[in-house]
Amino acid sequence: MTISTGSPWHGSMQEPSGGADLDARRAVESYMLPSAEPVRLVDPEGRHVHNDTYPLPDGGALLSAYRELVVGRRVNDQANALVRQGRMAVYPSSHGQEACQVAAALCLGAGDWLFPTYRDTVAVLARGVDPIQALTLLRGDWHSGYDPYEHNVSIQATPLATQLLHAVGVAHAAKLKGENTVVLAMCGDGATSEGDFHEALNFAAVFHLPVVFFVQNNQYAISVPLSRQSVAPSLAHKAIGYGMPGERVDGNDLAALLAVLGKAVDRARDGGGPALVEAHTYRMQSHTNADDATRYRTEDEVAQWVPRDPLQRMRTYLAELKLLDDAAEEDIAGQAERVATALRDGLNAETQVDPEDLFRHVFTEQTSQLREQAAKLREELSRDEPAAPGSGA
Repeated sequence: MTISTGSPWHGSMQEPSGGADLDARRAVESYMLPSAEPVRLVDPEGRHVHNDTYPLPDGGALLSAYRELVVGRRVNDQANALVRQGRMAVYPSSHGQEACQVAAALCLGAGDWLFPTYRDTVAVLARGVDPIQALTLLRGDWHSGYDPYEHNVSIQATPLATQLLHAVGVAHAAKLKGENTVVLAMCGDGATSEGDFHEALNFAAVFHLPVVFFVQNNQYAISVPLSRQSVAPSLAHKAIGYGMPGERVDGNDLAALLAVLGKAVDRARDGGGPALVEAHTYRMQSHTNADDATRYRTEDEVAQWVPRDPLQRMRTYLAELKLLDDAAEEDIAGQAERVATALRDGLNAETQVDPEDLFRHVFTEQTSQLREQAAKLREELSRDEPAAPGSGA
């Protein structure tokens, strides 16, 4: 039997019966295996943890990422408040997962593409999208709110795992055109149970595409715990079945996330093909404002994750390095508050609704049926308009 894949670390080899062939096979399998424990570079107490494979990002990069982390936390809090005030229809909070979001955005180059999920608003903002535009969709408006091509950020997807197929399509197109583009596709642990997840990873591996699959394992698919979704040693181990490397990382360690995702992106850009990265994190708040998390998890369970907070961890580490003092902290907090204020002002403004938008954006050129329907609507609306003074009506 011939084992043949597009991956440079495989090549083509006969099924080994022993000796050198067996050693080669074992080397291949070892390469694809994720680390025994999630990669960690800064522990919950804010202390550096040495790792031979992943060097610690420099202090300047960590400080910039921390700034995005603080802004992301403030956006989460403000968005939740706007939901309670009736200014947003729904908001899937990423409180506690912000390090994953920030690292996903910052590890990419300007020409790369990000494919987020519905919970990845902070990643969208860290990529440069205007906060008000990013939250327009969750407000309940008919359009996405931002142009995907302006910052190479796809529309946030509510259906599970569908964005993974779109991401693979973009990566395939980039490879066919000879572009130096890397695509990072985000999903949650629940999405790994979807057929689209399998199709995306298998296609990416077979065609050796420059795409990084980033799974934020926050332990729950709404109310379904990970133990009822998979009995694999980890979700990163699923990569082996597709012939791509998998890696595990502490999803609350901003430094480790930047290092692991950065290496996967660099590898994909250099022709190394796809990879699967699993971040171990936790959803601190309910799935959305429509969810009651107390029905399926205990307060004690949530409390165990409080000391692992990514924001406090990085703040402690940067302060220890003398990279973050009171003045810098005040400046960062001020930036976060300005973003929150802009969100409040922008989403408190009433939307000007034009009923004819129902017909304008269905086709590039309206069909006769759409023109007829639009005319009927205009006629009905005109009947409801108050008569002008002195018109005799």
